[in-house]
Amino acid sequence: MSETAPPGRPAPSDLDRILRDPGFCRHSTGRVAVVEWEAGSGWSAPRIEPYATLPTDPATLGLHYGQAVFEGMKAFRSADGSVSLFRAADHGRRLGLSAARLAMAEMPTELFVRACVELVAADEHWVPGGYGQSLYIRPLLLATEAEMGLRPSRSYRCVFLAYPADPCFGSDFRPLAVTAATETVRAVRGGTGEAKCAGNYAASLLTRTEAQAAGYDEALWLDGVERRWVEELSTMNVFFVWHGEDGPRLTTPPCDGTIVRGITRDSLLALARDLGLPAAEEPIAIDAVRDGIRSGALSEMFACGTAGAVVAVGRLGTEGGDLVVGDGKEGPVTERLRGALLDVQHARTPDTHGWLLPVTGAAGAVAIEGEGRQA
Repeated sequence: MSETAPPGRPAPSDLDRILRDPGFCRHSTGRVAVVEWEAGSGWSAPRIEPYATLPTDPATLGLHYGQAVFEGMKAFRSADGSVSLFRAADHGRRLGLSAARLAMAEMPTELFVRACVELVAADEHWVPGGYGQSLYIRPLLLATEAEMGLRPSRSYRCVFLAYPADPCFGSDFRPLAVTAATETVRAVRGGTGEAKCAGNYAASLLTRTEAQAAGYDEALWLDGVERRWVEELSTMNVFFVWHGEDGPRLTTPPCDGTIVRGITRDSLLALARDLGLPAAEEPIAIDAVRDGIRSGALSEMFACGTAGAVVAVGRLGTEGGDLVVGDGKEGPVTERLRGALLDVQHARTPDTHGWLLPVTGAAGAVAIEGEGRQA
């Protein structure tokens, strides 16, 4: 690792104030990790640099042809003060898959993890200690070659940003109001729906903004062919809790190329099974969701993602009017699963899946070399 002069550390009183109430990505740590790729020479070693604007030529291919992918991941502080990354290698592999879909250079997972570890180690004092709080890390991989022409770039830069953060919808986990998107679509099979590329999020902005103007927090996307099958929210996957004679059962739409393969989603499927809760990936029609809410068979609905963690959906907007899910409040299954996830992330319970990668202390030094025990 090479490191330039670090930015000035905030006064202890300022840092304490920020970490008590960080909001979501309001305060940069003032540092970034940078990794670059050039045709012919390959990937550079990570560099830790002061946060600064990117030098960008107006002919940069990433700006014209959309070769831009990103990740969102977190580091958590445990009760003993140590800091660990959550499923770092899985995030690195997903960035590689997103890059491959856009014909971009694929960063080796080991290099991705190394850059994350070095940045978090440098900014360890920025990691808040509150339950549910984290250091949010945003790796952005962007095509940087400045030569006009519709082709893959011959150079890329990956910048890893870091911010102390509460969950993006707030630490009180207020139930969300969402509305089904019936006039627009975000993705179709064969497209880029499962890649975390900038264009996917741009495609959601108009409908999401209209939903928020109508009093909802988010848009619930349906499939792009029949406008019938539930997919995901603009920034989160979605789960349904069905009430039956044998107790609650979870379902979530399958990853078939149109939704992001959420790492939080995957974690919750594993944790649900650990808790003895039946959980399955199944296609779910919006009509079945509406009927289930009306009959009471659908007792809970929640969204999940790295930025927002796990948050209940209390109200669903449909063409026929708004429907209240359950009693409109967070249900017991949602609360239990979020607690199970956060307990693992903060090392309050054993990490039986090998999801935590220690960053601070001797264990962290070993983990950099061996990548931890990532699932």
